[in-house]
Amino acid sequence: MTRNVLLVLAGAAFAFASCQNKSSESTDTASADSTSSAPVETQKANSDYKPAFEGQTRIAGVKSKTAYEGKVLSSDLKNPWGITSLPDGRLIITEKAGDMRIATTDGKLSEPITGIPAVNAEGQGGLLGIRVDPDFATNRMIYWVFAEARPDGNLTAVAKGKLSADEKKIEGATVIYRATPAFASNLHYGGRILFDKNNNLVISTGERSDTITRPQAQHLNSSLGKVIRITKDGKPVAGNPFEGKSGAKPELYSYGHRNVQGLAFHPVTGDLWEVEFGPRGGDELNRIEPGKNYGWPTITYGIEYSGKKIGDSIQVKEGMEQPVYYWDPVVSPSGITFYSGNAIPEWKNNLFISGLSSMQVTRLVIENNKVVGEERLLSGEGQRFRDITEGKDGALYTVTDQGRLYRISKK
Repeated sequence: MTRNVLLVLAGAAFAFASCQNKSSESTDTASADSTSSAPVETQKANSDYKPAFEGQTRIAGVKSKTAYEGKVLSSDLKNPWGITSLPDGRLIITEKAGDMRIATTDGKLSEPITGIPAVNAEGQGGLLGIRVDPDFATNRMIYWVFAEARPDGNLTAVAKGKLSADEKKIEGATVIYRATPAFASNLHYGGRILFDKNNNLVISTGERSDTITRPQAQHLNSSLGKVIRITKDGKPVAGNPFEGKSGAKPELYSYGHRNVQGLAFHPVTGDLWEVEFGPRGGDELNRIEPGKNYGWPTITYGIEYSGKKIGDSIQVKEGMEQPVYYWDPVVSPSGITFYSGNAIPEWKNNLFISGLSSMQVTRLVIENNKVVGEERLLSGEGQRFRDITEGKDGALYTVTDQGRLYRISKK
């Protein structure tokens, strides 16, 4: 049985308006019913495209049998974009306009941290993904992604700097990588960042949206529409799949992406997973393998916003990877995290996706690299969920475009 779909259908406008007056104790609780049912998506698809295999879209709905709650810890953030944990369990959060804030797990916010280079916050730009160095306890280094204005256009950049002992400023901020070419667009920057098991950085970029730049997602001499792997100094990692290939950028890890705003490593297999925005339909979940081509814009399960078909209107092509799962209509998937805690055992190794236009957190049950169940959480809150992370305490923490910080945990 799906999780109270009536909350979704009640009307986004009404939900959004009403949520502004909710107290900070707002909760969303699952019942004890754990049976699966019809797909959670009930709306008509934008296209008549057929999935390449059974279970690639509109999988059966599931419902958590453990009672959980989504508690609003703060409503005072300003367009938060990225969230991650500090070693002591507090959270460090980026705000789109260019600030970082530290939050306690009961929602107390620090003053904005200074010393961050200027960002271009127009459109989909701004201060984006953030991660702390695995050796933060000794070096206090922080890494972040941002949209940078350059003389020849805008681009996705990666920077690092040291959080001062008093936590009031970033010291020695340095740009270590720029995803070129720059382009006069303020859309599709990608912007997520992770550390892999070898302490290298994995970052995502978008293809900048415009039909002129869109084909560069397929070009190995461009950083647009890619997953990229670099060292802490911004250099290509030795052994990257295109190392030594003539005309290819050695930092590239995978290609053929539209706009990747979610990256996460599976806690058991170590596999890299990503979500990316489709156009009108065709949001994707992919398991990333080095050197593989994920198809955009040659193959897609989406159509143009105008309703026109994209390219040759094909969904399958030899040499291009199929998404593990796709959505039509879109959920607008942004930040993602796998749950590895023990507080809610049935969530173990499930993927949680923060959704923008869908105004929900999506839970996916994945077995043998296939999605076998889907659930919608917090769909009555009327919030655009931008990023989500698992805290040191085993709870999930998620931020919304409207400025909220939530804690999702066992009730």
